[in-house]
Amino acid sequence: MKAAEALPDAIVLLRAAGVPDPVRDARLLLAFVAGWPTDRISLHLQDRLDARDLARFERAITARAARQPLSQITGQRLFFGRRFGVSPDVLDPRPETETLVLAALAHPFRRVLDLGTGSGAIVLSLLAERPDAVAVAVDVSAEALQIARQNALALGVQDRVEFLQSDWFSALPHDLMFDLIVSNPPYIAADEMAGLSPEVRLWEPLMALSPGGDGLGPYRVIAAQAPQFLTPRGRLLAEIGPSQAAAVSGFWQGGGFQQVGVVQDLDGRDRVVTGTLG
Repeated sequence: MKAAEALPDAIVLLRAAGVPDPVRDARLLLAFVAGWPTDRISLHLQDRLDARDLARFERAITARAARQPLSQITGQRLFFGRRFGVSPDVLDPRPETETLVLAALAHPFRRVLDLGTGSGAIVLSLLAERPDAVAVAVDVSAEALQIARQNALALGVQDRVEFLQSDWFSALPHDLMFDLIVSNPPYIAADEMAGLSPEVRLWEPLMALSPGGDGLGPYRVIAAQAPQFLTPRGRLLAEIGPSQAAAVSGFWQGGGFQQVGVVQDLDGRDRVVTGTLG
C-alpha cells in the first residue's frame, strides 16, 4: 500500500474520535513510523509501506484515537530547540513552559535547583544553555527521574546534574545552597480537572497536574522553604496557572522575596512568578 492510501481512513478515525487536528496528527504519525523527516512528508506519500510499518501506523492511529498524546506515542517532545524523551510517567513539556526557561536565563546563575523536574526539560535546557552551571533536580516519582536521567545522558549534561527522589525539599541536605530555584509544580485546582482535554486528563500523571484543593499548595511550601536553600540575592521562579499570579506573588512576598514580578507567555497570559531573596 502506498503511504498516501493509508491516510484517508486514519484521518476519518481521528476525526470521529474528536482529535483536534486529525490531518496533521495522521501525517505526523505516518512520518514517525516510516522514519521520515516531518518537513518532507509530502515527498514520501507515494512511497510504499511494508506490512510492519502499516501495522505500526494502525497501532499509532488507534492510540491517538483513544486520545493518547502524540508525544507519548512517538516518545519525544521538542522543547527549547531540543528533543526530550517523554512517557506517561511525566508531564508533557509545553511551549509555554519555555517562558520559565527564558526568564531563568535572563540573569547569571551557577547552581540551580529544579523542584518537580519530571522529564527534566527545564533544568536540562538551562544546563545546555549554560555550560558552567550545575544542578540538582528532584521529583517524588522514581519513574520520572529515570526519564530525566535518560534525557540528561542524551543531551550530554549528565555529569553536571544530580537527581534526587524527594517530596519538594524534604530529602535535600540542609547545607546545599543555590543561586536559582525553578519549578513547574502541579497547579490545577481539583474543580478544574474535569474541564481538561482527554489528552491531559486521561493520559498525563495526576500528581504532575493537580495537588488537589485550590491548586496552590505547592507554592505555599516552596515560598516557605526556598529561602533556606538560596544564597543572598538568589532567585526563585515558578510557572503558574493564568489566574494564580496574585496569590503566588503574595506567597513570594510573604516568604521574604523582593522584586516580585510576573512574566507573561507568548499568548499574553501570566505564566511565571519571579522573586529575589533579600
